[in-house]
Amino acid sequence: MEPLKYFLSIDNGTQSVRAIVFDSNGQLVAKSKVDIEPYFSEQADWAEQHAEYFWDALCRACQALWPLLPIAKEAICALSVTTQRATVVAMGRDNQPLRPAISWLDKRQVDTKPKLGVAESALMAVLKAKPFVDLMHRQAQANWIEQNEPAIWAQVDKFLLLSGYHTFKLTGQYTDAVASTVGFVPFDFKAQQWAGAKGWQWRVMPIRKSMLPELQPAGTMLGKVTAEAAHATGIPLGLPVIASGSDKACEVLGTGCIDSQTGSLSYGSLATLNIATSKYLEAIPFYPAYPGVIPNTFNVEMMVQRGYWMVSWFKKEFGLKEQQLATQQGVAPESLFDDLLVSVPAGCQGLMLQPYWSPSNGDGPETRGAIIGFNEQHTRAHLYRAMIEGLTYALRQGKELLEKRTKSPITQLVVSGGGSQSDQVMQITADIFGMTVYRPHTFETSSLGAAIASAVGMGVYPDFPSAVAKMAHRGDVFQPNAANTALYDELYSNVYLKMYGRLKPNYEAIRSIANRAG
Repeated sequence: MEPLKYFLSIDNGTQSVRAIVFDSNGQLVAKSKVDIEPYFSEQADWAEQHAEYFWDALCRACQALWPLLPIAKEAICALSVTTQRATVVAMGRDNQPLRPAISWLDKRQVDTKPKLGVAESALMAVLKAKPFVDLMHRQAQANWIEQNEPAIWAQVDKFLLLSGYHTFKLTGQYTDAVASTVGFVPFDFKAQQWAGAKGWQWRVMPIRKSMLPELQPAGTMLGKVTAEAAHATGIPLGLPVIASGSDKACEVLGTGCIDSQTGSLSYGSLATLNIATSKYLEAIPFYPAYPGVIPNTFNVEMMVQRGYWMVSWFKKEFGLKEQQLATQQGVAPESLFDDLLVSVPAGCQGLMLQPYWSPSNGDGPETRGAIIGFNEQHTRAHLYRAMIEGLTYALRQGKELLEKRTKSPITQLVVSGGGSQSDQVMQITADIFGMTVYRPHTFETSSLGAAIASAVGMGVYPDFPSAVAKMAHRGDVFQPNAANTALYDELYSNVYLKMYGRLKPNYEAIRSIANRAG
């Protein structure tokens, strides 16, 4: 039997930073976690956090890991970093951030149009791509900085995603993983590289090629841990840093989803359904397929913005009782919410929720969430279960769209992320989808995906499929309840799928009135 190898994964998610060691069988050896404030808001719709704050949390997570490790840390043979997507850091020539990082949760936009050529603009119009190009221009953080903080933009030397920032802090080099490149940057998603010199992306945002890091495919080395980083983190000096991918890309890999028949459901702050494919495919026209961790593969994704973030919203607005009980019992408040789910029957006695607290899957900017069907028998427990059911309906809708686009059925579902820890949520998922659903053997699938990339990069396994077969395993299985599935099918087909179309005029009126009111 080959001796075990060990890999350190650092996962900077939206709610926490985790440092985890896995062995070459995919088993979690030790873990530390530092909770973080996702962002602060100086104005409505702003979401920012200091990049140094993220780095400090990373350092603290690593330092807290070492006393928990049952092996010598020198036995670790590689490190990989996975982070939240689309959070950007503007760096100055002194290699320091010029301003707080702008989070993926930020909603600010510019009201200008991209400076496309006449012929280019006409072609975009013919292809019906202009709305997406305009959207990308409006939402690109670089445009907002350039237009609103021109003195700062003039000093920008490097424009990084959070993954690239951490890689720089660890290695002293401006490198990043191809599969971490998700956000409003001039990236050619089909070619999986920075856009070509004549690419339209350069005219949509003010970023120059010299501002961007060198990209490397997963399984290759981005650099080695410097003396300064080793001192701050306790990571062994010179440890190879291996490219992996974004948290979602690593999560897909860590759940063992490496084909288009396996759906990877992620119940995190951003709720998603992904399939993996070797062919570039846009589930929604002009919304790109993101790079998979396995080189030259793609993750086709449907998402619900602020998905299981809504659990935090519910806790804040309606969960005082659970917060008080959790403090008394020394547990997380979310762990007590299963009691609310158990207390309400499937279908919530007609209470239905559309979970678009933020627009998702190409819906217009007018999109809002909605709750319908209230009567005197409904309680906050009904509201919580309707929220979980609504999120699951939205993901089922995404599954059906993916199947239509790929002309191939999704035959199995693997569920990961914070929400997957709840047996009740898993059962609701099985019932709404009408399918057997699986939980991976570890909750930490993003970190496991990063460890798989390290294992391939260090030659422990010859390729990604071999590494996945050895390191990603199935855990608990949940079978659908036939009676619940029949009820959910009716509610989904006759109510949920019709909600958005019928409510859209109201959403548009609300947006118009709200904009005039300021």
